Amino acid sequence: MEELKLDTLKADEVLVKIEGVGMCHTDIISRDQSIPVPLPMVLGHEGSGRIIEVGSKIDDLQVGDHVVLSFLSCGSCGNCLDNIPSYCHQFPEVNFAGTRRDGSHTIVDEGEKIYGNYFGQSSFATHALANRRNVIKVDKNAPLACLGPLGCGFQTGAGSVLRSMACEPDSNIVIIGGGSVGMSAVIAAKIARCRNIILVEPMSVRRKLGLEMGATHVIDPHAGPAADQVRRILPDGAQYILDNTGIPAVIEEAITYLAAHGFLGLLGSVSPEVDIKLNLTGSILKGHRVQGILEGDSDPETFIPELVQYIIDGQFPIEKLVSFYPMSEINAAIIDQHEGRCLKAILLPG
Repeated sequence: MEELKLDTLKADEVLVKIEGVGMCHTDIISRDQSIPVPLPMVLGHEGSGRIIEVGSKIDDLQVGDHVVLSFLSCGSCGNCLDNIPSYCHQFPEVNFAGTRRDGSHTIVDEGEKIYGNYFGQSSFATHALANRRNVIKVDKNAPLACLGPLGCGFQTGAGSVLRSMACEPDSNIVIIGGGSVGMSAVIAAKIARCRNIILVEPMSVRRKLGLEMGATHVIDPHAGPAADQVRRILPDGAQYILDNTGIPAVIEEAITYLAAHGFLGLLGSVSPEVDIKLNLTGSILKGHRVQGILEGDSDPETFIPELVQYIIDGQFPIEKLVSFYPMSEINAAIIDQHEGRCLKAILLPG
């Protein structure tokens, strides 16, 4: 832990006291340079907290508001204007450059250049500067310290089911991978009233949790080919499959049990060099739809409050998905999450 200084607040920014921040796989691959962010950088992009200062141009937020911090978007490109900001034309620039769009730094330290503005927040910290576009006001009745993952991981999993796929009642879905993104997809599938919700997950503790969260069936891929196990439940294949692994062999197997006119959504973060094999004739004859999904195709301004309402109504049991760690134990949190001792680590600045 090091003490750094935040820059002066800009007119379109807010200062947030962080109450909790989720640990996401994207933070790890940024640290490891699979996403080539400039270093040294303050990471963290699933922050939640209270506003303690508001920029002069902002009139719809105020000090004391509870907020979730999500990804940043430019607000002016065609996709932002079409309310699909996760596909903002400037997404890499505004989320990964390490500075504001004008090149200025949000975090300063004498004698060393420090990069911040990660996803417009850099919330592995006690306080974060965030742009108005990625600050989402939420109901104060929700458990604030738990809410940060709604800004990315939980939003991605739930949005994939409720937005990208728009699963219909009585439909069938297979969710591959029962981490925090996959588990939020299981919960969303229950909210969508899917008939069969099948979770494919090698860790027994996560299969058990999946059943508690709404999965109707769980499959251990180590017990035999997942395709055979799925076909025993769904002889005609799955209408919807959501892959959270990014593993080519797993995705290629999933295609074999995708139903005619089925939808395969791809979420897993992998190296840009990784490819999958796709039989064009088979996919055309069966009308398969294969789609990459970023941030659940959601508009955080509207979707995060929707998720918060599910939490308040008891439909999204977020407290059962998270484990809390002091910010100083960030390395232990990373290991525990990777090894399955926790599903979603939330860091508490203290």
